[in-house]
Amino acid sequence: MADRGPRKTPLWQAISTALKADISDGRYREGEKLPTESELAERFGVNRHTVRHALADLVAGGLVRTRRGAGAFVMARPTDYPIGRRVRFHQNLLAAGRMPDKKVLLVEHRPAPALAAEKLGMAAGEPVWIYHGLSLSDGQPVALFQSYFPAWRFPEMGAVLTRVTSVTKALAHYGVEDYVRETTRLSARAADATQALHLGLSEGAPLLFSEGVNVDGEGRPVEFGQTWFAGDRITLTLGEG
Repeated sequence: MADRGPRKTPLWQAISTALKADISDGRYREGEKLPTESELAERFGVNRHTVRHALADLVAGGLVRTRRGAGAFVMARPTDYPIGRRVRFHQNLLAAGRMPDKKVLLVEHRPAPALAAEKLGMAAGEPVWIYHGLSLSDGQPVALFQSYFPAWRFPEMGAVLTRVTSVTKALAHYGVEDYVRETTRLSARAADATQALHLGLSEGAPLLFSEGVNVDGEGRPVEFGQTWFAGDRITLTLGEG
């Protein structure tokens, strides 16, 4: 028998990934019961212990809940989150039938890091406001974010953000009634220990990382944002809107 070499992906992880795809595609809908452990073991050709490990991963990710003696049930499908010219967290989640919320983790006034300064058209070291926060959907954490704002243009932004939590409302406070996304860069990351703690994930869980620059009606940068989305809970969709 030929040696196939070491298996790179644990079987339980492959099963978890397959079930996540089934939930995302609507094969199993919210509130529906998943097949039994025995049925899943038969489907994937593994023992029930391996299936149980995969289900535990789905429970940890907030996609599935289990009831003793009743089985495993789908909690929620990943939320579609449009990435276009107008990215609005509150509106995006309401449109998806979710209840949005934000938690302020920290707002600080610091010298701009080189990347943020470049994106905002500033000199490195000029002061910026940095907004660190947690985005929630139906009470479940779905993303960590940090947003940079030029302090010269938005004095006392820290107090405003702490009061309203919404970037859109905070910018409107300074007369920026509309803004659009000028650039967006997407990539995949693995959750570090702190990110996993905030998002209720396992360390190393997949994250979708987004970097973007928002500009006002005159094309001047008003925000540079970085967001780490929980890969199992958010599906980014690209469009012109």
